[in-house]
Parts: sequence; structure tokens; C-alpha cells
Amino acid sequence: MPVSGAIRQRCRALLRAGEDIRYVFPALALGPPLTAPFLIVVTDRSITVLSTKMFGANEPASVWATYPRRTRLGPVEFGSGPQIQLGGMVFEVDEEYVAVVGAADAEAFSPGDLPRDPLPDL
Repeated sequence: MPVSGAIRQRCRALLRAGEDIRYVFPALALGPPLTAPFLIVVTDRSITVLSTKMFGANEPASVWATYPRRTRLGPVEFGSGPQIQLGGMVFEVDEEYVAVVGAADAEAFSPGDLPRDPLPDL
């Protein structure tokens, strides 16, 4: 299920001024000692990992890390669930967001592979 407009607005408030959100998806950091929910926000200038509130896995709380936009999110590894590595951390993503990871990488590294927007005025 796509991240709601309200959550995107809360994410936007934590980003640098002028950044345009391209993709937002939830991810679960895997690793000792605990797992923790995050939101990964891909903008036109960066990839930002946002920590979430303790009792609101989709409520962004603060910036955990920021990476240059030319950072790859994939390839997606499949094991117990789809996983990506970012900044030395392993994140599990829901299967429905695997296409988002691929689209974000394609936009940064091979934009000619993306289909044209069928509704550019929306």
C-alpha cells in the first residue's frame, strides 16, 4: 500500500529545503540486537533514512542518515524476505516495494529505461 499523503508531508518537513520527493517506502532494519522500522525517502538530490516514532512505525521522527542520490538501493536480495543494503545496514522491504526500489535505481542510473508518464499533468 502506498505511503499516505500525510506521511509524505511529515517526511518532507524533515528534508532539506527544496528537495522533491520521488519515492517513499517503509523498511525494517535487520540486525542485532533489535529490528527497527524506518522510512526511506528518495528525493531528486538524496536518499534519506528517517527513523520513526516508537509507537508509530509510519510516523517519521528524525533523520537517521542521508546519502547522495547516486547511491544504489538495489539489487534486492531475496531470502526470508526482500532485502536491500544501504550504508552498511540491511533493510527488509515488503514485496510491494521491490518495484519502487528498482524504479528509484533506474531513475538515477538508467533513466532511459523508465516508461514515459502516461498522466504527466496529475
